Amino acid sequence: DNWKIFCLFYQCRAETGIFRPESPKSPNMKKKKGRFPMKCLIIDAVHSAIAEELGKYMQVDTHMLPTQEELVALIPDYDVLIMRVDPAINKEILDAAKNLKVIGVCSVGLNHIDMDYAKSKGIQIFNAPGLNANAVAELTISKMLDISRGTFTANYDVKVKHEWNKYKFEGRELRGKTLGVMGFGRIGKRVGELGRAFGMTVVAYDPFLKPEDFEKEHATGMSVDEMLKVADFVSIHVPLTPETKDLFNAKSIAEMKDDAVVLNMSRGGIVNEKDMYEALKAGKIGGYAADVMENELAGSGLTGDDTFASPLFECDNFIVSPHIGAQSVDASRDIGLHIISKVKEALSL
Repeated sequence: DNWKIFCLFYQCRAETGIFRPESPKSPNMKKKKGRFPMKCLIIDAVHSAIAEELGKYMQVDTHMLPTQEELVALIPDYDVLIMRVDPAINKEILDAAKNLKVIGVCSVGLNHIDMDYAKSKGIQIFNAPGLNANAVAELTISKMLDISRGTFTANYDVKVKHEWNKYKFEGRELRGKTLGVMGFGRIGKRVGELGRAFGMTVVAYDPFLKPEDFEKEHATGMSVDEMLKVADFVSIHVPLTPETKDLFNAKSIAEMKDDAVVLNMSRGGIVNEKDMYEALKAGKIGGYAADVMENELAGSGLTGDDTFASPLFECDNFIVSPHIGAQSVDASRDIGLHIISKVKEALSL
């Protein structure tokens, strides 16, 4: 009887795979010289929960922001790659990734990955659409307020120049202004919602939505040309594509009010920076606020000792941040949990 119980016990373990060596969930995995059958490489700042949870099933290594050449050398042994937007994942990297099964992108955009080639190699790619929407939207409103009230310059005058001159700064309110939202997806809708809280009238452009879709969000759908003519603020939330490249140029800026403000919270390249510089210098536009720039990933991706410069930096009515739209602890946590669930689902963990 004891022998039968013994056999049944081991049969049960074999059928469930609870302690089967090839099962990633098996405790025996951690006893085989501390090595797992799978490996995960994290190459950007992501939520700590990703390494903690995936570390239960695979070896997790971190190499922060490698260049493309460094990643080619690193990637061959890894089954999972966790990243954000840097470096761009090209064919050379994908060819070197002999074991790669999953890429988890802790952001929304995927234009930095050769998607077609990755899919042809059977690599699954997961991003986190919508989970940073509120973070980006709040930063958008923050920039609208900063550029409207001159807070960057005021802060500099007080802290650096030690001047206390309130009469130098006479801003304008958001209340009663028209907010144009270009791209009315999750982020755009949230920007519109926050804008209405400030008493703004919201108009929007999105070629994929019907008039009733705008009405549900208490917005008015318009063409790009119509929106540019009436908006006091235009906030950009569309992807960079051949169609949207240089969408804001000298011609489109000329259609706007002279005191209008453009906000690019999406991707560098949608605003032609040379034309925007000329418009700011000539007083043809009220201001430009950006969280992205055209060459922000120049060199090795703005890591180490890299520096960055632009003629726009000469303009007092230009404010910029280094692509921090999704950089909130709240968004990072939500994105991390989402990517964890997708990687585990893809690998049947």
